[in-house]
Formats: sequence, structure tokens, C-alpha cells
Amino acid sequence: MRFLHWLVLAFFLCGPVAAQNADVDRSATGGAQTLEDILARQNGQKIDESFRSSLTGDPAGAKDVTEQLGTLGGASQSDIWRAIRYDSASKTASGNGDLGAVMIQSGGMPWYEFREGPLREYGGGLLLVTVSLLIIFFGIRGRIPIDGGPAGTTITRFKAIERFGHWVLAGSFILLGLTGLLTLFGRAILAPYFGKELNSTLLIASKWIHNNVAWAFMLALVMVFVMWVMHNIPNRTDWVWIKQGGGIFSKSHPPAKKFNFGQKIVFWGVIVLGASVSASGLSLLFPFEMPMFAKTFVWLNATGLPDMIGLGALPTTMSPQEEMQLAQAWHAIVAFVMMAMILAHIYIGTVGMEGAYDAMGSGEVDEEWARQHHSLWYDEVKEEHAKASGASQPAE
Repeated sequence: MRFLHWLVLAFFLCGPVAAQNADVDRSATGGAQTLEDILARQNGQKIDESFRSSLTGDPAGAKDVTEQLGTLGGASQSDIWRAIRYDSASKTASGNGDLGAVMIQSGGMPWYEFREGPLREYGGGLLLVTVSLLIIFFGIRGRIPIDGGPAGTTITRFKAIERFGHWVLAGSFILLGLTGLLTLFGRAILAPYFGKELNSTLLIASKWIHNNVAWAFMLALVMVFVMWVMHNIPNRTDWVWIKQGGGIFSKSHPPAKKFNFGQKIVFWGVIVLGASVSASGLSLLFPFEMPMFAKTFVWLNATGLPDMIGLGALPTTMSPQEEMQLAQAWHAIVAFVMMAMILAHIYIGTVGMEGAYDAMGSGEVDEEWARQHHSLWYDEVKEEHAKASGASQPAE
């Protein structure tokens, strides 16, 4: 009997594969889906839905009004709901705006499977790989010291308003990242070990924090852009920094202005990705007022890019649910990339380099640190101080 059970189990597991490699005989089900179709779908295999998407009733086969199917005009209940699911039914709604006519939205399941599967796996993997590489790099390179030791005198690197904008942006991003991770991984990690009640409480709090702290992040993003954009425009000096690898893998100190090329990458990464994650976040907060993807797809289709890479024409008419599903997926993907980049930024600004944290801590950095890592900026500041001191001396 045990062997028989294993044989039956193997038959059902292999059934979906066979269903995809050969034409399925649906005569026994009257053209409806079979057990093989159901099992294949549960195993994540693609199913050709054409065998049932067109089975929405035949008016020519309508029965008399006294018959069982007479009042349905030749269509069974399954036919009617199938037509609704595949958007071939004539639907009218009396209210609820754009949502009124949406009775079945099949895109929710692929979105859920992506969120529970690839998004968690690849997003979480990216963060784990980033942290692992930083630990390995620290073990090999160690902390980058100030050559010859600190000078003991300081120079102002960032004013109070600059540090305020930076810390509002950094603090809000950390809160958004943590609450976002709790929302994505809570059911898989917290609930099984700490209980559903704790998970529910944390997720409710996370949602409130995420939705409200987002405004501080967006305002700080604009503030940081206005303050530092002129210092982060690429110039010829950056090429020298690139050729020397920023001195990270050697003891060289390439010349740099207020921001070196590595910091410029972080700046523009935060601005571009931050603007994108903010746009998708606003689309999620106001899904009916700020749909984002249908309009974007219109522009992309006009460029011909989707056809060039084999995607065909992207959909330009979408329900609010579809907009929210795409916005949430994009929001999470961009956020994971930002978190990986910011982890590297946090590393180099704390344990990775001696004296680096002081720039955003007190705003005052050691003069020798400034001369070694931002020599061009250091010379400019010293020259301005010399001019100011000379102008303040009384004429004889």
C-alpha cells in the first residue's frame, strides 16, 4: 500500500509537466480545465488559458425561459464569471468610480507570487551579499587611517543646515527601510517565531510610520539636492580619482574638491533613486489621483524600446489595482538597491575611514584628513580664510 501511495503521488506530481508538453484531452470535462491544469498552475507552470477564456456562453444554444439555463441566455454561471475574468463581458457599474466594474482582477496572484518569491529572495540576498562583502573588505583593508596621524587642528566641512538636511534624509530613510523590511518579511520571519499578534502590531505601526515619515524623506531629498547639486557636477578631476580607485585599494590620495567621485555617485544615486521611490510611493498613497505606469508605458511604447527587447507593446490602460501592484513592486526593487548603496556609504563614513564621521557629526574635520582626502577643497577654504584675514587687517 505504501508503494501504491508513492506511485499515485508521483503520477500527480508528473501530471502537470505532461500537461504542458502535450495537448490535453478535455473531452471528459466538456472543455473545462482538468486536474492536470490545476496542478500545473499550483506548481507555477504557465497555462494556455485560451481553452477556457473563450468559453463564455453560446447564445445560439440558449434554452427556453422555462428551462434551467433559459434566463441566462445560453450561458452558465461559470460562463458569465469567465467572461468577467477575461474582460469579454459587458459590464456596467453604478458607483465606486474606477473600481466599480472590476469584479475579478487576476493580476493580483502574479504580483503576490512575485512579492513572496523573487522579491524577497533577490532583495534580501542583495542586502546579505552587500553586508558580507563589506565585512570581507574590512577584514582585508582594515580602517583607512589618517597618514601620519591627525594634525590636531580642525576645519569646518559642513554647516549646521547641511548636517540637518543630511540627518533628516538619513534618519527618515533608515526608518522607511526598516518598516518596509518588516512589512515584506514580517509574515515569513516574525509571525512563525514570535506570534501573529506581535507581527500584526509591528506591521500596523510600520505602516503608520512608513506613510508619515515618507514626507520628511521627500522634503529632505529636495533640501539636499538644492544645497549640494553644484558641488556634485562631474569634472576632469574625477577622472584622476577614478584611475587611482579613490585610494581605497592603495595608500594614494587623489585630489578632490568638496565631494570626490565616489561621493558624487552616492549623491546622484540617492537623488535619482530617491525621486523614483518617492514617485512610486506617492502613487501608492494616492492610487486614483496619481497613476504612474500607464502613462510611462505610453512613452516607452513610443520609443520602440519594448519591441526591441522582445516585450511587445506594454499595456497603456490599467485598472487602479494593476497600477498599485506595479508601483509596489517597483517601489520595493528601487528601495533594495538604495539600501545596498547606503550600506556601503554608512560603512565608509563610520568604521571604514578614520575621521570621516566627524564631517557629519560635529561638522569639523581634522585638517590633515581634509588635506589628504579633499585637497582641492582644502586649498580653496584655506585661501578664502587667508583673504578674509588679510581684508580684516587695518591699513597702515
